[in-house]
Amino acid sequence: MATQAASPTIALIEHAEKISQGAEAKIYRVQLHPAGSSNDASPVATEHILLKYRFHKQYRHPTLDASLTKSRVAGEARALLKCVRSGVNVPGIRMVDAPEGVLGIEWIDGKSVRFLLGGGAEGEEGEEGEVDDDSTEDTAETEEDPLQEFSITQDSVMELIGTEIAKMHQADVIHGDLTTSNMMLRLEDKAVDLYVLERAFSSTHPQSEPLFAGVLRAYEKKMGKEWPAISRRLDDGESRSTARPSGTALMLCVSETARS
Repeated sequence: MATQAASPTIALIEHAEKISQGAEAKIYRVQLHPAGSSNDASPVATEHILLKYRFHKQYRHPTLDASLTKSRVAGEARALLKCVRSGVNVPGIRMVDAPEGVLGIEWIDGKSVRFLLGGGAEGEEGEEGEVDDDSTEDTAETEEDPLQEFSITQDSVMELIGTEIAKMHQADVIHGDLTTSNMMLRLEDKAVDLYVLERAFSSTHPQSEPLFAGVLRAYEKKMGKEWPAISRRLDDGESRSTARPSGTALMLCVSETARS
């Protein structure tokens, strides 16, 4: 007897790296188009995404479970789209398969606010009696403030948090589970954006230097005082190998209880 082949979404999960698991969902990191696909030549082929998989609950009736799962995935996707359209910094949606219980969103390279404020990574809860006061003091003296990497202060992070939550609530989206663990801080480099676009012009449109020069003239005019620093970053070649902060963004990760 022939067995039914797994859906493309489930097949994608089977090739994914499992990051964590909660009571309602499993979290994976995966390439949207794994190696060997027909889309390898596309830039998207190297993009990693985060998959949130609401697995089947055996304690529920199958019909009820399927209905709840589909509804919750669709609701979470709608909340994200509403946030995006309202200018809230949230991960972009990459794929939705509500019947299979899967939501794929942009992978955020950054650090959680929990980590940056000294709360440690997820699951790193200290046990009583393991660390004495002297060793804690020595560690505090030698460790660097993780916020230094982002060239930002705690007060500025608090301002970013308040601003993004306000924007989300103005969009009539209720998160339902806001914690410092589901807020991510990431670096943004404006010069990198321009360099990537320059490469796209040169590879897709031969002899397009005058075209891209027109883009830069308009960009310079609009950016005003910010342009000299960005121009230096673009010219000195640093953007080609590393992304140093010319801006910082706080990303809110919409939870399973988000609703609008």
